[in-house]
Amino acid sequence: MSESSTADNAHSRLAHMPISMFGMVMGMAGFAIAMHKGEQLVQWSHATSTIFTYVTFGLFGILALAYLAKFVKYPGEVRAEFNHVVRLSFFPAISINLILLSIIALSFNKTLALWLWSIGTPLQLLFTLIILSNWIHHEKFQIHHSNPAWFIPIVGNILVPITGAALGYIQISWFFFSIGVIFWIVLLTILMNRYFFHAPTPSKLMPTLFIMIAPPAVGFISWHALHPSGLDDMGHILYNFALFITLLLFFQAKRFVTIPFGLPFWAYTFPIAAMTIATLIMHQITGLIFYAYLGGFLFVFLTLLIAYLLVKTARAMWAGEICVPE
Repeated sequence: MSESSTADNAHSRLAHMPISMFGMVMGMAGFAIAMHKGEQLVQWSHATSTIFTYVTFGLFGILALAYLAKFVKYPGEVRAEFNHVVRLSFFPAISINLILLSIIALSFNKTLALWLWSIGTPLQLLFTLIILSNWIHHEKFQIHHSNPAWFIPIVGNILVPITGAALGYIQISWFFFSIGVIFWIVLLTILMNRYFFHAPTPSKLMPTLFIMIAPPAVGFISWHALHPSGLDDMGHILYNFALFITLLLFFQAKRFVTIPFGLPFWAYTFPIAAMTIATLIMHQITGLIFYAYLGGFLFVFLTLLIAYLLVKTARAMWAGEICVPE
């Protein structure tokens, strides 16, 4: 292959870099946070979680620079993604990445955590306002366009209090938590209507069903950040609903194992990471051995899933199967 054709191929792949690739950072960040939480509980060294922290920060930096290059060189492609009925919901993954990185940074550099949170939080609000405005004043969205990726703009708001409360910004944290929880209930109702009475989710988007775990699981983690003294009724409701959704999706496992690999597979990772962290917190609060075993099982499952997806993604990129026209 000539140098010119290689360069053309690289440019073409940049033009078709999907915004959904930022979901990889969400999964890796969730894994790093879950690992750090597990290390705390068993009083192990934080060496392993530190490695994944560096990997996560590096991955975000690479993807951010690549997408910025796409924005500069191919603004029309970025505009097309922003006007896409499905991909629009993935843009807040950028602000969510910043908030997740701020959560990771809390354990080793609170100044860095503050900077990341201070950038990610207003960006999350901006994305929420823009996307909700698009949903309200639209001429293209139909019920069959609704999918669990619509939770992504909402979950970002629920994440804000985890860092915000730790840094002392309680009122701002409550503001974002309120937005996330109320709109989670609204969107959950819309999605249940779609699934009960309309066409099922296309197989390619089936992995996004796991995103339904994230709002209540992250909601529980944030609720605990806002109420660190113990476990109250709302904490029980949020955790147990997340646990039920997890059971519901694992009960349907045979429907997921037959789906060919694609980038949407990364939608499995962050929700399972959030459920793992929530379960470890439940064990920390209650001391019940059930949550220790469940948290351990989820962490092992998450570790194997991350390893599998890293290998499959690397092979797909090497084979030129990622960043191609849909």
